[in-house]
Amino acid sequence: MKDLTQGSIVGHLTRMSVPIGIGMLIQTLYFLVDLYFVGRLGEAALAGVAAAGNLLFLVMGLTQVLNVGTATLIAQAVGRKQQQQANMLFNQSTLISLLLGLAVLLGGYGFGSRYMQTLSTDAATVSAGRDYLLWMLPNMGLQFAAVVMGAALRGTGVVKPTMLVQMLSVLVNIVLAPVLIAGWGTGHPMGVAGAGLASSLAALVAVVMLAVYFQRLEHYVGFDLDLWRPQWPVWRKIFGVGLPAGAEFMLMFVYMGVIFFVIKGFGADAQAGFGLGYRVMQAVFLPAMAVAFSIPAIAGQNFGAGLGDRVRSTFYYGVAITAVLMALLGILCYNEAPLLATVFSQDPGVLAIAAGFLTIVCWNFVPSAIVFVCSGLFQGLGNTWPALLSTASRLLTFAIPALWMSQQADFYIEQIWLLSVVTVILQCCFSLWLLQREMNKRLDFVEIQQS
Repeated sequence: MKDLTQGSIVGHLTRMSVPIGIGMLIQTLYFLVDLYFVGRLGEAALAGVAAAGNLLFLVMGLTQVLNVGTATLIAQAVGRKQQQQANMLFNQSTLISLLLGLAVLLGGYGFGSRYMQTLSTDAATVSAGRDYLLWMLPNMGLQFAAVVMGAALRGTGVVKPTMLVQMLSVLVNIVLAPVLIAGWGTGHPMGVAGAGLASSLAALVAVVMLAVYFQRLEHYVGFDLDLWRPQWPVWRKIFGVGLPAGAEFMLMFVYMGVIFFVIKGFGADAQAGFGLGYRVMQAVFLPAMAVAFSIPAIAGQNFGAGLGDRVRSTFYYGVAITAVLMALLGILCYNEAPLLATVFSQDPGVLAIAAGFLTIVCWNFVPSAIVFVCSGLFQGLGNTWPALLSTASRLLTFAIPALWMSQQADFYIEQIWLLSVVTVILQCCFSLWLLQREMNKRLDFVEIQQS
């Protein structure tokens, strides 16, 4: 367990965000490896995997409920020196993760085919997406257990074990991807199904390793079957904090679904290009995400200890660091978008869409980074409803105009990317306003209590 209520805020942000960033970079590598080999299978395969992969946002939304609820509440319990409460939270979150993982498997196998038919009219794209989902769903189910264990460690201020496990699991995926997708060494390529299977096997490795770590090395919280009887008040706390944050990702699932729906008339190359561009953008966003993911534990422990000034400093330094990083990366992306896309596809139509997308949405980078930091502060303060309201406002301002524009005779795809830039800037301003209100209310209250 690491005490984040003492020492330099910048030092804590650096020490926590660097290993988190490395872990996220490695995690993203296996998406990029899959993308590289799937891109060699043609535009229909790339479009199918991109459309099916949108379900990951739904799963991320569900896992984020546990991720944020577990990490935030454990971090606050640590700040208050309540180890028994932290252990209860961890075990109840573990129970919930098993139930949600099973529900995702049943829902995915039951409705995955119908989902693909909604997003694409191209038979080859639908077939590729369905094959990918069939083998990717175990990965989605296993994510819940992995996320809960990682969140518990992060809540106690420990991030390195999770990073090391991610590194090894991604290495497993990187090795398996060419073997299963392209048939290297076996002579039996599985195509897009191999991409899903490689990811599922890598997730299994991660879950087993984290479970062994908790069993043998973790001492602050740990598995205790006596604490697995459902405790509804604890569940309400976990969902009360985590559900709004998880709903943010669920709204992202809807947001991405709207884009795939409105551009499906442009063909498989448009959907493939968007999917490719979005994956590249995710990779570029890693520095901001790493800082944002380190903020809840730092802010949460200091909020639990009643140190309002340190919570405010966490926000200011977080914004400064992420804004500078994403401004530099935005300039890089604006100037080198075609080169970044060429790594994963040689299809002219796909490349044109991907490069056009990246050149426009790079203007989103700084405001999006600020939104991430605000979301991290909301988590640390234990009230994620304002973050959900912020994300919902963006979906509302984006989806309605996008659906309307797609019905116009002069509709062209770049209008969607430009609309995205405008709505992110609006969301950034709204998030800052909401956070200012929340910090003034909550931090003044805890400071009065401490005085």
